Amino acid sequence: MENRNKVRFAVVGCGAISDAHLSGIARTAEAELIAVCDASEERARQKAEAFGARVYTRYEELLEQGDIDVVCICTPSGMHPEQTMLAARAGKHVICEKPIALTLEAADRMIAVCRQHQVKLATVFPRRMSPSSRYVKALIEEGRLGKLSLCSGYVKFYRSQAYYDSAGWRGTWAMDGGGAMMNQGIHTVDLLQWLAGPVRSVTGYARNVLRDIEVEDTAVAALQFKSGALGVIEATTTAYAQSNHRIVIQGDLGTVVLDGDEISELSIIGEEADIPVFEPFQVIPDGHSMQIRDMAQAILEDREPLIDGEAGRHALQIILGTYESQRERREVLL
Repeated sequence: MENRNKVRFAVVGCGAISDAHLSGIARTAEAELIAVCDASEERARQKAEAFGARVYTRYEELLEQGDIDVVCICTPSGMHPEQTMLAARAGKHVICEKPIALTLEAADRMIAVCRQHQVKLATVFPRRMSPSSRYVKALIEEGRLGKLSLCSGYVKFYRSQAYYDSAGWRGTWAMDGGGAMMNQGIHTVDLLQWLAGPVRSVTGYARNVLRDIEVEDTAVAALQFKSGALGVIEATTTAYAQSNHRIVIQGDLGTVVLDGDEISELSIIGEEADIPVFEPFQVIPDGHSMQIRDMAQAILEDREPLIDGEAGRHALQIILGTYESQRERREVLL
């Protein structure tokens, strides 16, 4: 790209998560918001006015604009693959909300098309950006927890039937791609596999136990990691009142627990391991802001973003493996 210090962004889809992208762009010195796009002109205009951005209702028209470098895709999940590939063919880099796709085949096509057109693809997993998560990652990589043995993630959230009824795409296979594990649990699935992975196989159950939806409101998966460690993922949207997501990692030298985005327990044999204190961090908007800044810097420095399309594929593979295991009543090798 030409020599300048601002990367120009557009946000596509003006649902709730778009606010994190809009504020993230505004908070990033290297970024500038150029345009907002939504099928509803009124909704797009409401989002754009605060930032002095242009408004589009046709995605194809937005992609024709030469002054846009990056597209943030904040639309329903089922729309992500086609919109990503259209952006890539138009020469735009992409930050795509989770999940990047609903099938591995679609994810692979997205990654391939972005590579073919030499644009960067980032998946939004803001929990990886928290200081606590990065500290735990360093603990594991430095071997301070020793050989990992049991590594598990828990997502016990609450979504009422009214939540699912509030939008026609929620809780559907076609547009949501899954339920408690795909929509709410994917951040914890990603964080667990990033910290302790990769995962070798999964055996799971995923069912709509309480909610009247197509997809699961409750899922349990047993994991075998390539390292030899075992683990579980529990995900539900029926837990009233909901608690923080939680990750517990245990090795032969110690244990660490991430409770939400804070370390609540840290014990290491032979060490007085004090729990570190970090600056306050909120996944929304702080994590999104950090990923937007990372993408801007990746473009300016001509490198890959820290959380790329392949990262989105890894989490998707575990979730889809759980669904396959439920359907076929067998262990699924990844």
